[in-house]
Amino acid sequence: MSEKTCTSNSVVQTHKLIDQLRLEASMERIKISLTAADLIQYCKDHRHSDPLLTGIASSSNPFKDKKTCVLL
Repeated sequence: MSEKTCTSNSVVQTHKLIDQLRLEASMERIKISLTAADLIQYCKDHRHSDPLLTGIASSSNPFKDKKTCVLL
């Protein structure tokens, strides 16, 4: 690669980085105390439908083996 190509790539990468940082800096921030409270409330409201807490019914579990494995 020539030195000019390396410099050009570096400039392009720097511009992309600057654009990304500007985008992130312009995002609205929410305090963690509010976000955590909302997350806890969401978890409490949806715990009855969470398969990690309630389990999956055998009849509707797509990953359950259809037949047993027998070794001879």
